[in-house]
Amino acid sequence: MARPDKAAAVAELTEKFQGSQGAVLTEYRGLTVKALKDLRRSLGEDATYAVSKNTLTTIAARNAGVPGVEEHLSGPTAIAFIEGDAVAVAKGLRDFARANPLLIIKGGVLDGKSMTSDEFRRLADLESREVLLAKVAGGMQGVLQQAIGLVSAPLSQAARLLAALEQAATENPAVIAGAGTPAASTDPEPDTTASPVDDEAGTAAAAAPQAEDSAETAAPAADNN
Repeated sequence: MARPDKAAAVAELTEKFQGSQGAVLTEYRGLTVKALKDLRRSLGEDATYAVSKNTLTTIAARNAGVPGVEEHLSGPTAIAFIEGDAVAVAKGLRDFARANPLLIIKGGVLDGKSMTSDEFRRLADLESREVLLAKVAGGMQGVLQQAIGLVSAPLSQAARLLAALEQAATENPAVIAGAGTPAASTDPEPDTTASPVDDEAGTAAAAAPQAEDSAETAAPAADNN
């Protein structure tokens, strides 16, 4: 490869290292061109899979300040630059490697952290972002349904109350027309006419003090005699 071509290749790799979430280094020895195309197709938009010379990859990783790359650069190397869901990329590489044992996951880097092949396999065992988002959305929907139920219950009760009031007003308009007017008292008026018995009792009660006064006045007169 001529020097200008090498410089261009290094610049492109450096840009990919800087613009991606991470990179998975793989060995593709023995894989056919068709198999590599199938692998690229299976990764979709989540990753860009590119074959690169180890010397150029080393220079590009250093230029980009990406650690944990040089230790995996042995043998024919192809790099999956993670541009989307890292879990989906790990799953795609794992599933392809199961069907095509010639693909070997060496390791790589993710979010600036060096990762081994075993760590990428464990990452592949996680649920994808779409599944997690679906679960979160389902949980939120359940919470919203509960909240709607709590809010709608009093409203339905109020609606039933208003409907009953409307029906009562239709049958008896006075229910609405007389609102705010004090109701007429149904208790009987007090009887101010005293009975004869009450008059006699009152007269006797009034005469009792006069009798006592007469007795006290008569008592000194008897003593003087």
